[in-house]
Amino acid sequence: MFLDDYHSRTGSRIHITAEQASRFAKRVAGDFNPIHNSDARRFCVPGDLLFALVLARFGLSQNMNFRFLSMVGDSVPLSFAEGDDGLIRVQDDAGKCYLEVCRDGDVTHDESVVEAFTRCYVAFSGKNFPHYLKPLMEDRGVMFNPRRPLVIYDSMGFSLDRLDGVEPGLELLDSSLDVAGKRGDALLDFRIVAGGEEVGNGAKKLVVSGLCDYDASAMDEIVDEFYRLKAAHEAGAS
Repeated sequence: MFLDDYHSRTGSRIHITAEQASRFAKRVAGDFNPIHNSDARRFCVPGDLLFALVLARFGLSQNMNFRFLSMVGDSVPLSFAEGDDGLIRVQDDAGKCYLEVCRDGDVTHDESVVEAFTRCYVAFSGKNFPHYLKPLMEDRGVMFNPRRPLVIYDSMGFSLDRLDGVEPGLELLDSSLDVAGKRGDALLDFRIVAGGEEVGNGAKKLVVSGLCDYDASAMDEIVDEFYRLKAAHEAGAS
């Protein structure tokens, strides 16, 4: 399983170290958000890794909605379980819930189908910044604090017309940023395509905190640093 390098299991609990989470963010998602660096003061596990582990454990359903309730830290023992109410929850031993998933429709556990969908969604999701968020912030004249950029995964959902082995892809349909004071809610609408036709759609919500006035030079420095880290990672991985 391609996720084996990014988590470990002890009994019924799953552990994700900061190093494993950081590798997933960079290798699989192409995500260089500093909050996923293993040495980050406010480190958190990428929500896309939790998403991937849910699909690996419970399969891919036609309709799924994910609510990210809190950030997971380094090596927190996690349980992935489906409750009597049908909701899948990712919780720690104290009962704190980090992710809640509802689903319906047909389900596939075909590993090739699940992995293909996981990889295509995570690759899309990893482009949050700068690909999708920078134009939105520039248009609205706001940006996150350049000294403490914070973008939080709030929720995501999708619907699929069918579950088969066709290699899928995700395309951005529309995007918006709703600003309220120092907080911004970004909504990314996407469609899911396979074999040249649309087979589903979905939406993702992000929360951008600590908004301030847009500063083009400061943003350019952040984008340059993103691509510097990306190039350094790719050079080290080759």
